[in-house]
Amino acid sequence: MEQVPTSPATSPTENVRLGILSMLLAMVLMTIMNALAKILAETYPLGEVTFFRNLFALLPAVAMVAAAGGRSCLHTTHWQGHLWRAVVGLASMVLLFWAYHLMPLANAVAISYSAPLFLTALSVPLLGEKVGAFRWGAVVVGFAGVLIMVQPGPDMIDRGAMVALTAAVCYALAMIAMRQLGRTEKPVTTVFYFTVVSTLLSALALPFGWTTPDGHALLLMAAMGIAGGGAQYFSTRAYSLARAVVVGPFSYASLIYATILGWLVWGDVPAPHVVIGATVVIGSGLLILYRETRRASSGDERAGSSRKARNAGPIRTA
Repeated sequence: MEQVPTSPATSPTENVRLGILSMLLAMVLMTIMNALAKILAETYPLGEVTFFRNLFALLPAVAMVAAAGGRSCLHTTHWQGHLWRAVVGLASMVLLFWAYHLMPLANAVAISYSAPLFLTALSVPLLGEKVGAFRWGAVVVGFAGVLIMVQPGPDMIDRGAMVALTAAVCYALAMIAMRQLGRTEKPVTTVFYFTVVSTLLSALALPFGWTTPDGHALLLMAAMGIAGGGAQYFSTRAYSLARAVVVGPFSYASLIYATILGWLVWGDVPAPHVVIGATVVIGSGLLILYRETRRASSGDERAGSSRKARNAGPIRTA
């Protein structure tokens, strides 16, 4: 993976609140995409679903490029970083779709949400971020909340579990890559190159499995791709606005959204253990937000006091 140097000239100013809001919106779109992908995968080959998810995601990607100033925003000198981000991101997507076919959905989702744990560990050597006991604890508590919601059974360690676990590792690496690219690249640049490369790579699987979609399926595939492209943009924006260990845990919100969507569309009423688990997940995210907000405020106050002291000059006596 390409290492982007960290320097005052390249490191963006953090905006924790906007980064978290971007992640929450990304998870709304991601939930819609996953629901459509699950429906389509019942009829169409996995490689074909993945291809159309990426192909139709080019529509919002191109629109974002046009709104950001056209071809000028596509200039980059970090081709290796973009390629690596596309490879690990596409691998995570395919593996997670595959895990849904190999094991119960609840177990696959539970394992996939171990990604923030891998992210926290990998952000230290790859991003040089300092992770304290507080945030380690918040991430672990959040993962415990996910386990409470899905109540995984004792048969988790099988081929499906290993596929889902690998998907979680790949997703953590993709988040690391987004954070690295976010130091120098615009979010729209990262989204565009990810979508283009992923479309080309996923097209390689089409000769091995193809079912011609009808008009209705094409509409669902278009909606899936557009939602996925939007989710990619806002998640990339989130990691460019705040540190990975801050916004990463808010990806848990997609489970909350999925629960709400299941109730509205299919009439699934959340069980008490789901409510308890959701409360734990939300609580862990709020703890991180509270801690980061306080640290940012304290840093601003210290910086302001230091500037005042420098500007005050020597004290004069009568």
